[in-house]
Amino acid sequence: MPKRILTGVVTSNQNEQTVTVSVERRFTHPVLKKTIRKSKKYRAHDEANTIQVGAQVRIQECAPRSKTKRWEVIA
Repeated sequence: MPKRILTGVVTSNQNEQTVTVSVERRFTHPVLKKTIRKSKKYRAHDEANTIQVGAQVRIQECAPRSKTKRWEVIA
């Protein structure tokens, strides 16, 4: 099965080798027919520890690295 790839913005990089990425998705409400924005935060592994807050990054699913990390940053 292929690994999912998401695009988002880094909101935090305070932990060692970890970044928090906010991924936004847009969809049309089924009844109101209005475009709705929803965001979700993912914790991703950053091996080089170089990504800064505000950077646009792509993350990919991976095997669990810790209790909360199941994603890794794609270079």
